[in-house]
Amino acid sequence: MVLCLIMMDPREEVIQAWYMDDSNEDQRLPHHKEPKEFVSLDQLAELGVLSWKLDADNPDTDPELKKIREERGYSYLDVCEVCPEKLPNYEEKIKSFFEEHLHTDEEIRYCVAGSGYFDVRDRNEAWIRVLVKKGGLIILPAGIYHRFTLDESNYIKALRFFVGEPVWTPYNRPHDHLPARGQYIKTFVEKDVANHTVDATA
Repeated sequence: MVLCLIMMDPREEVIQAWYMDDSNEDQRLPHHKEPKEFVSLDQLAELGVLSWKLDADNPDTDPELKKIREERGYSYLDVCEVCPEKLPNYEEKIKSFFEEHLHTDEEIRYCVAGSGYFDVRDRNEAWIRVLVKKGGLIILPAGIYHRFTLDESNYIKALRFFVGEPVWTPYNRPHDHLPARGQYIKTFVEKDVANHTVDATA
């Protein structure tokens, strides 16, 4: 008898993704489609979204986090807590976070407590919801349209990284003329279309 062992990706303990429904209910709800349609972390990587599972209890001494920072040049670090008690102008900020936007640099978030949702567009403009829990580090590439919201726990504490001095400017959609958007499309959208065209004619 042959036993087939399917090894779970350890990242899936702290990061999961799925296609969203079209409901206008509370943005903090999971918003699964019916039936549920999950997205693998490898599929996210094809969109430029990178992820790790790290030791959130010891971020100051975690060698893997140190390696990521050194390899990617993340010299800047601060801490952001999002909850009604800690974030000034909470309601206004939450609404602005959930506006679809892009950045001209990577967005790097490392959840060390709580949880939240990062929604990203796939190549066909469908929304993918990415749940990030304690221990999950996610990198959104420059130029990807996305948004953020808390989940029903109403709390996340995250480390934010940046190359050099931070620039947090959000460019609400549409901002397709920005070079960062053009580069994203060229790298992750047109490249995939070209690959599928080659496969179809093989």
